[in-house]
Parts: sequence; structure tokens; C-alpha cells
Amino acid sequence: MPPLRTGMTHELSMTVTPDRTAKHLETGTAAVLSTPSMVWLVEHTAQVLAQMHLPAGQTTVGAEGFVRPRAPTPRGMRVTAKVRIEELDGRRIVFSAEVFDEKEKAGEGRH
Repeated sequence: MPPLRTGMTHELSMTVTPDRTAKHLETGTAAVLSTPSMVWLVEHTAQVLAQMHLPAGQTTVGAEGFVRPRAPTPRGMRVTAKVRIEELDGRRIVFSAEVFDEKEKAGEGRH
């Protein structure tokens, strides 16, 4: 694989299952995608992108993240995170993120 460079993107999707809802995680009372689950999807998508381009034996560790939910995604709906490498500074990688469900933009952030 080529080395990491700014502008690279990757996306991953998942279905909002009961165990990923705010109600199940007790971060709210609605059966919608929880904020921690959205953060996980963004971080996981960024990690997969980085890992595909790192030399064997190297890995990444998340150090900081910010995700802003914009619209609730109900249980059973598909949600997709798209990350983009915005900055590379030595060992530091900064990703922007957008999260979409089947209907609208559900969130955005940086990792």
C-alpha cells in the first residue's frame, strides 16, 4: 500500500442494532444511535484507514476526538462514517469525519 497522505478517505457502515442505542447504553431514553457508538464508528473508520497504509507491526492509538451528533438515527437504519486525512505531522494524523444515515447527515467531527 502507498504511504499515508492528506486527502485519503475511507468509509465504513453499520446498522444501528439495539446494543448501539442510547436507550441500551443508558446515555438517553430513545432507541437511536448513541453518541458513544457514533464516536466508535468514526474512530474505527479512521483506524482502519491508517492501518491499511502503515508498515507491518505498526498501529495507531486515538489521542483526541470530537463528534457532534446532528440528527438521530433510529434503530434498524444503516449509518456510514466517512473520514478524511486533513493533516499529517510526524506521527500525528488528523481526520475530519462526516456521518450519514439513510436519510440525512447524522453527525460530524474530528479525530
